[in-house]
Amino acid sequence: MRKLCFIFFFFTVAASFSQSDALANNYFEQGQFEKALSIYEKLSQQNPYRLDYFMSMVEANQQLENFSKAEQLLKEKLGDGRSFPQLYVELGYNYSLQSKTELATENFNKAIESINLNLNFAYNIGATFEKYSLLDEAISTYEKAMLLSDKMDFNMQLAQIYGEQGKFEKMFDSYLNLIEKNLSFKGVAQRYFSLYTTEDPTNEANLVLKKILLQRSQQNPNILYNELLSWLFIQQKEYKKAFTQEKAIYKRVGEDLSGITDLAYIAIADDDYESGREIVNYLIDNSFTPQNRLQGNQILMKMEVKTATSKQYPEVEKEFENLLDEFGRNPGTYQLQIDYNHFLAFQENKKELAIENLKALAKEKLTSYQEARVKMELADILVFDEKFNEALIYYSQIQKRVQSDVLAQEARFKVARTSYFKGDFEWAQVQLDVLKKSTSQLMANDAMQLSLLIRDNSLEDSTQTALKKYARADLLEFQDKDADAISVLEDILTNNKGEKIEDEALLKQGELYEKTGQYTKAEANYLKIIEFYNDDILADDAHFRLAKLYEEKLGQPEKAKKQYEEIIFHFADSIYFVEARKKYRALRGDAIN
Repeated sequence: MRKLCFIFFFFTVAASFSQSDALANNYFEQGQFEKALSIYEKLSQQNPYRLDYFMSMVEANQQLENFSKAEQLLKEKLGDGRSFPQLYVELGYNYSLQSKTELATENFNKAIESINLNLNFAYNIGATFEKYSLLDEAISTYEKAMLLSDKMDFNMQLAQIYGEQGKFEKMFDSYLNLIEKNLSFKGVAQRYFSLYTTEDPTNEANLVLKKILLQRSQQNPNILYNELLSWLFIQQKEYKKAFTQEKAIYKRVGEDLSGITDLAYIAIADDDYESGREIVNYLIDNSFTPQNRLQGNQILMKMEVKTATSKQYPEVEKEFENLLDEFGRNPGTYQLQIDYNHFLAFQENKKELAIENLKALAKEKLTSYQEARVKMELADILVFDEKFNEALIYYSQIQKRVQSDVLAQEARFKVARTSYFKGDFEWAQVQLDVLKKSTSQLMANDAMQLSLLIRDNSLEDSTQTALKKYARADLLEFQDKDADAISVLEDILTNNKGEKIEDEALLKQGELYEKTGQYTKAEANYLKIIEFYNDDILADDAHFRLAKLYEEKLGQPEKAKKQYEEIIFHFADSIYFVEARKKYRALRGDAIN
């Protein structure tokens, strides 16, 4: 019983201190410093070993300009026998508030000298200097500690301070020192590098980092510097230079081609096909195994498909056939077969042949994942061919086959989208409601957008006539029949004028106009949304697409800047806000770090 009473008393007292602390902090934040001071004094008296209560009391006195009282408190605390040398920094700061520069410097030096007694003092002393933006003093503290012992490592703190001061060379040196001591820090350091480097190779920070890495590489030929140079060149979209570094790494490490493979994917994703082809051909020539050569050829064929004109399709088809003859039509080439049949269906319009091939492949001895991938492509082609019910069967099979994989979520979304294409909006909505809770953010966002489209345009029109037309336009776009999709959307804009779906139709049609190079018509659509629907959910989409259109296609940077500015000032919660601000600053000529 006595023990329970003690526990109850302990928690009661702790709760009381917590409430008093919160009240004092609230008074302090509201500028009621006298009330805050009164509570801090009581808390500090009741908890003499709590430095946070003591410092709150000092800061409240400083806010009330009771500098003499703050000085007295700090000197008493420094003289009570306990070691708090960071209080010399606090005392120096108290003098600086009164413009007593000599006394401030004297106490700052005392703080730094105290490191001679105990190196561990450097942590609190340096942090206290940083708190008051006394960066040079913080640097002196950290550098002195590292000079006194090689076991002390303040490279992270120094790097961050040098970054604030714009001393890029010292900053990068400090980060690189950290990486050399602990290679696992490389990824973290690269994130810090990216705060200062840009895509522009002539940016000051880029030039400094490149110079330091080259110097270190010459002094110490460690592949770490090749890896970081490759990373920097990738940021600058200089893929051939990155390739030079990756080749140097490969020649020293041996059989691992993963860095070169990753670079190939990055270059191709950025539409640098010249570099992509050079890198992939190197991969193929240096592959030790059939699997690596197959992977290289698969990447090469993706490029060929993406860049080929319709006249070149027969040649691309022949290349696919030659590769399958070489590597075989078996489970080991399932991904190449998927790519080939996608090409047959979507580029050459040989849907029946593609469907027949994939059905045969699905009967092979595949893993669950491989089977799911094959059936996903098969179902997509069936949707493309408007065989919706058969496609739904395959999507459902995928969900059962790989229940715990993200592919199952993708299949559920495609069930919803297929149901939407065929006009079964109710069943589509059921699937989308489940997907909105998806762990995949991209999937959840896609589901949310389609769900909103269906829900918003089913309330006013029970027949869902306009929504059915819109779904038809979506399907036509999926089938790459952009001109037909534009016509269906024009029908909505003409015959369903004033209905809720009008802004959706304007945006979708504008996107299709862009896709087909009809930029003036796209501009007109976006301007209509801004004029008539600027308070609705698609307004920021219209501003952003219009800004990019002016910037990238119509060569009107001032108009682009105005549209980005609209997003910054009127759509702060937009998903485009960060990108709009970055592009606005770039167009304005700011230095972007």
